[in-house]
Amino acid sequence: MLLSPESEAIVKATAGVVAENAEAITARFYPHMFEANPELLNTFNKANQAIGEQPKALAASVVAYAVNLIDPGAPDFTPIMNRIAHKHVSLGIKATDYTIVGRHLMWAVGDVLGGAVTPEVAAAWDEVYWLFGAQLIAEEAKIYALGGTDPNQPWRKYKVVDRTDETDGIFSLEISPVEGDLPKHEVGQYVAISVPLSDNERQPRQYTISGVPGGDSYRVTIKRVKGENGAPDGQVSNWLADNAQVGAVLDVSQPAGDVILDRSDEPLVLVSAGIGITPMAAIMEDLVQHQPRRTVRVYHADKNHGTQALYQRMLGQSMQLKDSVGEFWYEEGAADAPTRRPAREGLMDLSDVELPEGCRVFMCGPLDFMSAVRRTLISRGVPAERIDYEIFGPDLWANNPQ
Repeated sequence: MLLSPESEAIVKATAGVVAENAEAITARFYPHMFEANPELLNTFNKANQAIGEQPKALAASVVAYAVNLIDPGAPDFTPIMNRIAHKHVSLGIKATDYTIVGRHLMWAVGDVLGGAVTPEVAAAWDEVYWLFGAQLIAEEAKIYALGGTDPNQPWRKYKVVDRTDETDGIFSLEISPVEGDLPKHEVGQYVAISVPLSDNERQPRQYTISGVPGGDSYRVTIKRVKGENGAPDGQVSNWLADNAQVGAVLDVSQPAGDVILDRSDEPLVLVSAGIGITPMAAIMEDLVQHQPRRTVRVYHADKNHGTQALYQRMLGQSMQLKDSVGEFWYEEGAADAPTRRPAREGLMDLSDVELPEGCRVFMCGPLDFMSAVRRTLISRGVPAERIDYEIFGPDLWANNPQ
């Protein structure tokens, strides 16, 4: 899609000012929108709002999209667009929500920039927003349709049919639709689960499907988040830990996510930290069933061996693969960890590990962790385009990966 010539000239002239003030604009936008539309608080992650990640992600995305419109040499925005669309589908975003967002976003632009926002400037940036919104609406409609989901009823009822405690604070749920068949999913995708925190408040969170396609249930593996350094406990994970017992009924989205396993014979390098191991478990299980001769290297970091989820399951899977090697980094107790190979003490360092030629990398973990790992991989010759990653919540990295 292209801007009109008049709007393109204005956006080129004002893009720098908008970029400089983008975070201030989005920081004003969200409270204004929620005050007028409090029902949307049940869709947006309140924790990400509180720490400022959501406003930063929106600001970066809008600015990156605008630059893509006015600069033919800008990086392709399509991958970011696809990622946002999948996140929105998992949260039940509707086409009508874009009208609300657009109205309050343009109000925030005027509120922050004041007299600099002439009618012509406002019209040009409104055009940018609606080009962005129209593409997202179209992509999201396609994802909803492929998943057989009515966008006006994005949540389905699932029953917890089994529960397994993986470690102290990490548990897996097997969930099955109360009615109808289980929607198909791709290895690496996730679902969102929306829980009631009070009579008037709900919150969604996204969790990787840690099992493989097939059967009549999904497996999701969840970490009970305990607040540190003054931060509160995770509302949704703790609600699920306390309430998602066998027989409980949950609201669950259709599967979503653009980072999925392919069926090529390229070597795989799976890099994770903490609960980021969940998509790697799904990949390993799928390889055992469909590609047991595919080369795979598993590199994982955790606090200690006792906090590592799914270790025994993945060890069993690794032993069924023809060419699989795993290495682990623990912040404490590495020397005493009963791992198949000696574990390493400290933070993950991939500067000397084996990276099979022509490998494709999957990463999942905290943003700072993945950013550091990515720099190491690129320094060792792995092309950036062969490094895929999954992050839950606002993607502050996609627009400007370091």
